Amino acid sequence: MILADTRHRLTRDDAQLAARILARDSGEELAQLEARLSNEGIDAVLDDPRLPSALLRHPRGANASFSLFAYVMVRHALRQAGEGDRGLADYVSAIVIHFGFRDRSHRIADSDDEVYTALAQLGGDVDDPDARRSFLVRTHLGNYALWLSGLFPDHIEQRRWRRGGPDLEYYEEMGRRGFQLAADHRLADEHGLATLYATAAERFGILRTALNAVSDALFFPSLNTPERLMRQVRDEARWRLMT
Repeated sequence: MILADTRHRLTRDDAQLAARILARDSGEELAQLEARLSNEGIDAVLDDPRLPSALLRHPRGANASFSLFAYVMVRHALRQAGEGDRGLADYVSAIVIHFGFRDRSHRIADSDDEVYTALAQLGGDVDDPDARRSFLVRTHLGNYALWLSGLFPDHIEQRRWRRGGPDLEYYEEMGRRGFQLAADHRLADEHGLATLYATAAERFGILRTALNAVSDALFFPSLNTPERLMRQVRDEARWRLMT
């Protein structure tokens, strides 16, 4: 089960690296940042608006842990989209980290043998008679929909236009359904995750849009297609109407 724990897994070394990258060659600023770290905690540097670009530009950024890099990029993308909940940044970055290894995105757990390659497959198993498995399927439905629609929106759009595949709205609908079903499961209460899942369901569109920004800028920066432009314009208009 994926937990919202990326930020809590960051180490003193992560904090020091972030502070040094922000300060660059300024000993005075480094001292100020270290004082803020001591007084305010790691969020003093993690939330610094200069940190994402500093991690990308500074040579020391190559030494950043995957957890630090993923959290910072997701956290600031979410803030740009108007979402300031650190718990959501923790959770979304944890999905990015976990699903980035091997075939984890296709399995509800490392120990589960079933391989899922479509959201409809997961949707058919949300009421598995085994309570634990039902809960994991529901959470995975939300996670997998967010992973696909967040990091690979261009692939989804191109399949839609070329092969008649489902659109991004379908992935949002399935993702919201998965997270809401997970929130309603008794095991969500037992693990203290009901509020997190309910919030993820409610704000799925914002989470997806923020991950799209990360994907567009970092993973596929050279891709320029009509589908991407249409998506970006559509999403910008959508969120302008909602604010």
